[in-house]
Formats: sequence, C-alpha cells, structure tokens
Amino acid sequence: MSRTKEPEAGPRRGEESDSGSGLPPLPPPLGPAEAAAAEELISALNRRRVYRDVTLALRSGLRDAMADFSFLRTRGLRNLLKFLGSIAGSDESLRLFRHSQTIPELRVVPVLFQNSLQQSKDNPVVILDNIFGVEPMKIVSPATDSEVAIALRVLEGCCLLHSGSAVLAHKYKAIEVLTNILATRGTIEQAACLDALISLMLDSSSNQMDFRECHAIEKVIDLIKDEQVDENIRLKCGEFLLLLVGYVNRNESSPLANIHDDMRQSLGEKCASLIWAASQFGSTLDPEQRQTALQIQARRVVESLEL
Repeated sequence: MSRTKEPEAGPRRGEESDSGSGLPPLPPPLGPAEAAAAEELISALNRRRVYRDVTLALRSGLRDAMADFSFLRTRGLRNLLKFLGSIAGSDESLRLFRHSQTIPELRVVPVLFQNSLQQSKDNPVVILDNIFGVEPMKIVSPATDSEVAIALRVLEGCCLLHSGSAVLAHKYKAIEVLTNILATRGTIEQAACLDALISLMLDSSSNQMDFRECHAIEKVIDLIKDEQVDENIRLKCGEFLLLLVGYVNRNESSPLANIHDDMRQSLGEKCASLIWAASQFGSTLDPEQRQTALQIQARRVVESLEL
C-alpha cells in the first residue's frame, strides 16, 4: 500500500513566491546625474510640444489667411489673433514665435500685406484673354471691413510681440498703406489702424520717418478736428497723439522730434500745450489705471478743440 504524497512546503510567511503574485520591487533612486538627464529630457519634450503647437497654429491660420475668399481669410485672421493672445503670457511660446518669424513660410506680416491689406486697384485692367481664354479666371473677393480690421489687430499684435515684424512691415510700405486706410475706410478699420500705427513706430526709426514723409499726422489731426467724425474715433485720435508725443518726449533722437511744431500749427497753441502736458500722465500707474488716465486725457484734448 503506497503512502499519500505529502504536499511540498509553500513559501514562508514574509517571502515572495517566484510566481510573480507579489508587487514588483521599487526601482533604486536616481542619482544626481540621472535626475538631471531626465529633467532635461522632459524639458526638451515640452519644448518640442510647444513648438509643434506654435507651428501648427501658424500654418493653419496662414493657410486660411491666403485664401481667395474673404470669409476664409477672416477665419484665418481670427485664429491668428487668438493664437497671439494665447502666447502673450508664455516666455517659451514667445521665444518660439519670434524664432518662427525667421522662417519664410511662417511669417505673418507678408501674408497680411499681400492679401487683406493689399491696396486695391481702382481700375483693374481686363483683357479678352481673361474672358475667352482656356484658363479660368481666378476670382478673389475684396477684403471686407471686418477682415481689414482684424488684419490690423494681427499686425499690431505681431509688432508688439516681435520687433522684427515692424522692420519687415517697413518693406511693404506699411505706414503708407495704413495712412490710406485711415483716410478712406470706416470707423472699425480706423480705430484698429491707429493702434497698429503706434505699434509699428515703437523703436522703428524707419517707420517713423515714413510716418513723417507720408504726412500721416495731418490725417490724424483732420479726423480729430472734424466734428462730423464719430466721437469714438476722435477720442482714439486723441489717445494716439498723447501716446505719440509721450514717446517722442522720451526719445529725443526720434525722426518725429519736430512733431510739436506740426501740432502747434494745426491744433493751436492751447491744444498742443495740453497734449504735451497730458502726455506725461501715469508713468507709475498699472496698465489698467494707465488706460483709464489715457482715455480721460484724450477727452480733455477733444473738448479743448470744441471750445
């Protein structure tokens, strides 16, 4: 009669079996060199992700901004404007955006001036080949008021975030184009145009010289003096003059150093003196208080013209 085989002894209490049913052991802690390498790898991956997001947003927005139809261009410009607002508070995104503007296919400014801000021809030439030719005519819808205004906001944002954009805009005669918009377009475009003009001239002597040579200050003064012009535009012109004079006062070597004489002749001694004095406002104020002070002083300038 055979004996019953006794079961083999299992693992002792506190010991893990070889079957893998227990938790895996914790990895050993990283040394200083390994921790630094891991941190650098994570940072590099994050930079790649941000750069991918920046380039994707630019490519998508620029593709639509170069479309033949205004509604597509407007959509692209809105996305570009939203993108510029999203990166304003991120140093890494700003750095990558500035780098992207050195790459021709990602530059924003040329697309703006070649499409939405392109000066229309009053009498386009149409020849019979265009009508009866084999190749179909390319139809490009003109820029709407909304499209032009948004394009100007995008231009303003590019110049404020990247000084090289103002330099590039000079090659497209930006001041001349914007001066024409200020004189011929509606209130929506005029308001955006005044803001874009300021951003173009900050620290750009070439754009300031163009502003002087185009006699653009006369266009602004004509608007602020005309009581038939929308009040908001007149106030915007007052803000523009205050900001411009304040900048010139801080930069004596500016090509616009004689702007005081121009305003004195066009606006009178009283108003010109008020602008000069009021332009010194709020250098120690925070941005919100500074904007409020600017609006108050602009209203004083407009009221002084009506007395």
